[in-house]
Amino acid sequence: MIDLHTHTTASDGTDSPFALVNKALSAGITTLGLTDHDTTSGWSQAVEALRSPMSLVLGAEISTLTSDGISVHILGLLFDGGDLAMQKMLAQSRDTRLPRMRKMIELLAADGIAITMEDVLAIAPAGATVGRPHLADALVAKGVVATRDEAFINLLHNESKYYVTHAAPTPESAIACIKQAGGVSVIAHPFASRRGETISADSFASLLQVGLNGIEVNHRDHSADERKQLNGIADELNLIKTGASDYHGNGKLNSLGENLTDPAQWERLESLANQRRVVNS
Repeated sequence: MIDLHTHTTASDGTDSPFALVNKALSAGITTLGLTDHDTTSGWSQAVEALRSPMSLVLGAEISTLTSDGISVHILGLLFDGGDLAMQKMLAQSRDTRLPRMRKMIELLAADGIAITMEDVLAIAPAGATVGRPHLADALVAKGVVATRDEAFINLLHNESKYYVTHAAPTPESAIACIKQAGGVSVIAHPFASRRGETISADSFASLLQVGLNGIEVNHRDHSADERKQLNGIADELNLIKTGASDYHGNGKLNSLGENLTDPAQWERLESLANQRRVVNS
């Protein structure tokens, strides 16, 4: 069972890297991708927790924006964690998240929704990449909404008047940076329309030209028709097809292993990194 997209308390998940590895082992995952938002800070703890028979694929989910302001997430896998350009890009993306969070809080407060930056930071684990899920959890703690999912559906989705974008690299520059660091890139949940505006089918060809390796086809936020369309795009462009849970722990409904990557597709993807970086116990 190959699940290439998960999150921990290093970003906006609710399980520590140690706990995630142990839960994945219990769930029968044999190859686990650790892809916290814009950070590699959870890598070392996950490696320490690793036990046979599971393998660990280290990576990050990189927040990007197209030139016309559409949010696109790129999974970078198997890159050199010590690459300076890669770490600079991740750090710059993290640094823009706090001003963005303050603005979203201001917009909520203007409509009488009582929430503060202190409330959000109290919810977020120390060192975590602060994001909308932490704001959602703070809203739950204050009794504004009942669940994190309700917060996103009613208040924090991409088309909400409370949503604020943040400075981020373009998808093209992120893909190029991943490739330069020796890794492989997969566009995450590209047609997840319930999250807001998505890129067009025509966009994939230009991303392929700068080094995109795969498409996350099987994801809970893709409908059957969207999966069919993405399968067709992947076949046409000879891109690798992946599937993953996008697991965040207790904060979201996503379950470990609910969508998986075919072993043959994973073998092909893994072979495209410039070194064998899969971690085994």
